[in-house]
This record gives sequence, structure tokens and C-alpha cells, in this order.
Amino acid sequence: MMIGITDYDSPLLDIYARMTEPQLKMIYAPDEGIFVAESPMVIERALDTGYEPESVLTCKEALTGHGKQVIDRIGKLYPDVPIYVGSDEALSRIRGYQLTRGVLCAMKRKIRITPGDILKDSGRVVLLDDVENPSNVGAIIRSAAAMYMDGILLTKDCSDPLYRRAARVSVGTVFQIPWAYLDETLDCMELFKRYGFKTVAMALDERAVSVSDPGLALEEKLIIIMGNEGYGLSGEVIDACDYIVKIPMAPGIDSLNVAAASAVAFYVLGAGREH
Repeated sequence: MMIGITDYDSPLLDIYARMTEPQLKMIYAPDEGIFVAESPMVIERALDTGYEPESVLTCKEALTGHGKQVIDRIGKLYPDVPIYVGSDEALSRIRGYQLTRGVLCAMKRKIRITPGDILKDSGRVVLLDDVENPSNVGAIIRSAAAMYMDGILLTKDCSDPLYRRAARVSVGTVFQIPWAYLDETLDCMELFKRYGFKTVAMALDERAVSVSDPGLALEEKLIIIMGNEGYGLSGEVIDACDYIVKIPMAPGIDSLNVAAASAVAFYVLGAGREH
């Protein structure tokens, strides 16, 4: 149901232009809230995995190509969902607003799964410990999905995988790999053991072995723990892990960005797991 937009202060656009992502997350509290998917590719992958749209905001210039295909799909499957259309020039005047690739879609969050839902059937799981930058979260999720990781666990201080930037950087793979929040990493070590996992701390530590250490490849179940962008993993988490692992680097270079490091680690530790 297409609706032309001329009043850019309309409350209909609040969820796109004037509400923060934490506000959207809590909009139906205590039930799950909504998130905004950005770009036709991200919206399409969300639809493919059962996320339901609440509304769409697009510019006239995007009603061609892939953007039109996605909008037509929403219109066919959800004929009562409003599709707000305005000019790109006019929409760009909304304070703090940037329309990327012409289409935004407000979508309902799903009921969250639990860490146990992921651990029970997995062999390689990623744990993000206080990774705060949404771009890093999105990039790590994209690498995890590509390198045969089975799921993602996140501590509560991580950036939300459904925030616009995280989902966009993931190119929609956030909808294709299961993820769940857990309590503090240290509090979950016994849980990991009960499911038969060994834990891997990715850390710059004199005790660390190479990510290509043959002993790691022999482990049936691993949880690969990536730390915060600024301070990495705490000493307590590192000491509690079964393995401390590093990526060998050229002299004078001591580290990689956490997203880049994750891609290397997942490639090596996921080797031979092609499904």
C-alpha cells in the first residue's frame, strides 16, 4: 500500500528519523520490539528468514531495479503494510537522516533464542565479549557465516546485531546464522563444558599458541572468544579458557582489528567443515 509523503515531520516517520535504535528495540516492551533493515539486500534476506515488515520508507528514485523487486515482494506478501514514498532530496532534509540504497524497512523482532539452542547442535561457536562497534559486529557475523561457524553468542554489552549498521555491514547474514545473548563470559564457562566445548581465547599473550596449532583442529567442539576493540579479553577470561590463541604476524605488528582477526581465525578453525 503506497502512500506519498509530503509532511516530513509526520509521526509516521518517527521510527525512521526520530527514534533511537534502543527505543525501537523497546517499543513493544515487554514484548520484542522492532528494528530497521537498510538496503534491498538486507531487507530481502530478512524476509527470506521470516521477519515480518511493519512499514517501508523509500524514495521515488529507488523504485527501480532491486529496490523495486523487494518493494513489490512486500506489497504482494503483506498488502496492508504501508510503503511511504518521497523524493530523495526531501527525505535527506530530515535531521540526522541518511537513506542508503533507497529503501528502509521497519521489521518485527523475533522471540530470542537461548545460548543452549545454539550450543546443543554446534561444533564451532563464536563468542563476542563486549564488542561494542556495530560495524565490527556486522563484519564478524559475516565472516562467521562464510567460514562455517555454527552460531554467535554475545555478551550484553555488545552492539545489537540488528542495529542498522551491524545488519548492513553483515550484508544480511545476521539473519542467516543463529545468535543469542548470554550472561558474562566467566559465568558461562560451566555451561560450555556441559555441552562438551573447549574454549579458545583470542589474545596477545606469551602463553598463546598459533591459530594453526594442530591440537585445535582435532577438537570437535570449540568456542572462539573475541574481545573488546580497545582492551581485548580480561585476564580472568583468558585464564579460564582451555586455549589461548594468537595469529602469527610480521615483526613490528602486534594485532589486527577484531573483525579482521575474526576472519583469519574462523577460516583456520573452520577448515574442513564445508557442509
